[in-house]
Amino acid sequence: MKDQELAKRILESVGGKENIHSVEHCATRLRIMIADKDKINDEEMGNLQGVKGSFFNSGQYQIILGTGLVNKIYAEVMKLMDGTVPAEAPVKKEGNRFQRAVRIFGDIFVPIIPVLVATGLFMGLRSLLTQAAVLGLIGLTPENVPEELLLFTQILTDTAFAFLPALICWSTFRVFGGSPVLGIVLGLMLVNPALPNAYAVGQNLAEPLVFFDFIKVLGYQGSVLPAFIIGIVGSKIEKFLRTKIPNSLDLILTPFLTLLISIVLALFMIGPIFHEIEIFVLHGVEFLLRLPFGLGGLLYGSFSQLLGIFGIHHIISFLEINMLTQTGWNMLNPISPGNVAQAGAVLAVAIKTRSQKLKQIAYPSSFSAALGITEPAVFGVTLPLVKPFIMSMIGGGVGGFLASILQLKATGMSLTGIPGMLLYLNNQLPLYILVNAVAFAVSFSLTYTIGYRNSGDDTDPVAKGKKKSNIEVIEIASPIKGHAVSLESVPDEAFSSKAMGDGIAIMPSGGKVTAPFTGKVMHIMEKSKHAVIIEHASGVQLLIHVGIDTVSLKGNGFQSYVQSGDMVQVGQLMLEFDIPAIQDAGYSVISPIIIPDGQENIQKVESLVSNESSIDGPILRISVQSN
Repeated sequence: MKDQELAKRILESVGGKENIHSVEHCATRLRIMIADKDKINDEEMGNLQGVKGSFFNSGQYQIILGTGLVNKIYAEVMKLMDGTVPAEAPVKKEGNRFQRAVRIFGDIFVPIIPVLVATGLFMGLRSLLTQAAVLGLIGLTPENVPEELLLFTQILTDTAFAFLPALICWSTFRVFGGSPVLGIVLGLMLVNPALPNAYAVGQNLAEPLVFFDFIKVLGYQGSVLPAFIIGIVGSKIEKFLRTKIPNSLDLILTPFLTLLISIVLALFMIGPIFHEIEIFVLHGVEFLLRLPFGLGGLLYGSFSQLLGIFGIHHIISFLEINMLTQTGWNMLNPISPGNVAQAGAVLAVAIKTRSQKLKQIAYPSSFSAALGITEPAVFGVTLPLVKPFIMSMIGGGVGGFLASILQLKATGMSLTGIPGMLLYLNNQLPLYILVNAVAFAVSFSLTYTIGYRNSGDDTDPVAKGKKKSNIEVIEIASPIKGHAVSLESVPDEAFSSKAMGDGIAIMPSGGKVTAPFTGKVMHIMEKSKHAVIIEHASGVQLLIHVGIDTVSLKGNGFQSYVQSGDMVQVGQLMLEFDIPAIQDAGYSVISPIIIPDGQENIQKVESLVSNESSIDGPILRISVQSN
């Protein structure tokens, strides 16, 4: 399918250009602010060739396209929009505060990342070309490399970081609705040659200017946080002035006063304060990463994959940029081999599963994860199956531990997996390959042996015909009193689209959750207490999810009476929840009861209750294949 045709089909699938507030993109995803979610055709979107998946996150509809393709499709989409919607819209009040803050981080830093990726590659290339062994091939030594060549490489490697505040102020003004050109000028003021160079001050080669005997003023080359904050403040100042200054004087006074007030605040208040905060945060992260016995790498390698799921991975870009500008190295990149760990887990599932549909998803997802694009692997395979995702976390943790022990450091950012080798074009490259191979092997072996219980022995159709299979029918009682609601009516895309599995929902009339059958509590959300997974003796697992987005209540209004691993009897009280308290907090109490996807022994899921009917008896009938 051609890029233009794919872009056109994407617009049709999201309900047309009139259903779009704004369009942006990151390294792998097209990010669309939607007016009406109900107009999106997820099924049609999922069938489009080139689309690897789609989901809502941080108030945006995100379409996974992969590196390279996303830029082309974005360009085609903007052509088709024909100016009907701004590509760079001011910040919108969609989602909760945390979601909006995360989205702002992404919107500001994502446009800058390609420049920093290129700079990191330049640094790696310079490191490779200046090694004695490489120089020896052309009859040179490190001592007699031409000065002009070193100066040229310095231009390639230092420019983006030296003028980083200008890039950040430009992007921040853009996102917050200010004039981007004022942001650029304000950022350039922060690195004006008249100010003592930040790198020279840091190396004690220059002294900062001192005002009022206590305020130290210097340039902010390579700084992130001061530029980010002054970008927000400056854009707010500009927007305020435009509401107060007469139109006849706006062109003259607004830019003048915006830059004057902003640079005074930047040099004498915001800069000194937030520069110290920036250094404190950086030292704190470095302390954690340098914990003894590789503990920092183990912890970060294990849990870094969760950042992408919750949509907060762009916050890490802030830390990586800080490290590169302050130290010249990125210590977070090597201890997060989660991409190749995902590749290992997904490949194990692809080899072991009997489902042809899952194989078709898993094999290409494994390859794309090895190239650094994990969304298809995470959202299409490991996360729905749960255990493979946990195995990939373990693999990532082991790889991160090894990278920490070996003290690996990257020359850039944003590249991981196989492309990440370009950030280690020095004597670290063999160690980087070793770390990723270990992460892959651990994740693959754990998933294949204990992380995915589907057996590959029954894949032969002839052998399958010789075996006798029995179908066991299980009827599941309602764990909550109330009346039935169809899943399609649930105000959460993850449930209403049945992306997580089939089942029904219940509008509770009472605040108790009882065991619908005798079985084992496989997992309960310990802090929020809003959801529990219980397993039947046949192996069938059932998810009981009380309310929508009630995880945000952090357990307020909930009381649990069981723990993960407990055996329960049918009718046994597992949870209690306060319906008025949940509703007063602004959350729906409609509760999905679903059979999670990925249970391949399940042949059929039937609802035994009609929509809006009062529940009196079993709610679901499950047909399970047992050999």
